[in-house]
Amino acid sequence: MTIRTLSSVDTAALARFDAVIDARSPGEFALDRLPGAVNLPVLSDAERAEVGTIYVQESRHRARRLGAAYVARNIARHLEEALSDQPPGWQPLVYCWRGGQRSHAFATVLSQVGWPVTVLEGGYRTWRRHVTARLYDAELPYRLVLLGGGTGVGKTEMLRLLAERGVQTLDLEALAEHRGSVFGAMGPQPSQKLFETRLVTELERLDQAEPVVVEAESSKIGDRVLPPSLWQAMATAPRIELSAPAEARADYLLRTYTDALESPAELTNTLARLDNRVGRKRLAQWCDLAARGEHRQLALALIEGHYDPAYTRSSRNDGQIKLTAIELSTITPDLQSKVAAKIEGVVNSL
Repeated sequence: MTIRTLSSVDTAALARFDAVIDARSPGEFALDRLPGAVNLPVLSDAERAEVGTIYVQESRHRARRLGAAYVARNIARHLEEALSDQPPGWQPLVYCWRGGQRSHAFATVLSQVGWPVTVLEGGYRTWRRHVTARLYDAELPYRLVLLGGGTGVGKTEMLRLLAERGVQTLDLEALAEHRGSVFGAMGPQPSQKLFETRLVTELERLDQAEPVVVEAESSKIGDRVLPPSLWQAMATAPRIELSAPAEARADYLLRTYTDALESPAELTNTLARLDNRVGRKRLAQWCDLAARGEHRQLALALIEGHYDPAYTRSSRNDGQIKLTAIELSTITPDLQSKVAAKIEGVVNSL
């Protein structure tokens, strides 16, 4: 059976296939991959390193022979395990780093089985060029609406409520796996390239004719950097501002950041990252509150001494149109639902 080729790719093109197979090593796959791809490597990380070393230092012929043996065994294992239940009409897309030997070796075997297989020309690099073109080489064709407000006002929860009401939203913190504050870590973040792949995947699912609500962020979320086209679009987007009393926000933070309070030692280590921003004397006071377990007082101190001043600096003279400002007296599910309905009305009127 003839192996087909695909020369360009976006999320719509990927949706036409029953599966997207990444034939690269697990290490390459972990750094970034096409949306929805499954990793069926024809060479493991160790095998790839071994073959590459032999190719450079010893013999090209020996490296190719050893590599072919590894590839054959790995493809056989995938046929016996991961692909054992695929029906005759199953249509996969296969890619490797540059659309070369690894993807073509895999595709050749799949085509011999009888499956109509397609290889992505240029491999992963073709997808990466698509991501770069969307995020670095052109303006974003979306009508963004910023959702602003100080830390603890419940912006992330508001995005969720808006999405449930059918409003288009873009949750950057979820894509970056970080809540955008000093206590925002959710675990290891994706690589910058994987973050950008997730971002493009979400953007290409959105209707360009309808507004998209996105939380007002700094240019970095944890260690991940917002691409230029998105950051520029956010800088000129109209804004909806949420506010709430510091006490209500402190209580909300305690409910939301329970994981940050589980380990006193980790809490103190996290506070230590603020040393150069707040001064040693104030930091010592905050660490003392943490050590005594006075978490509500600590949350209030952080809001008043760190979060609010930083937010004021970042939003001062931003020049953005203010669509509306909404004050929440408390941050409760009932009131948040009512505010979401109000924001929906504002967004739908644009």
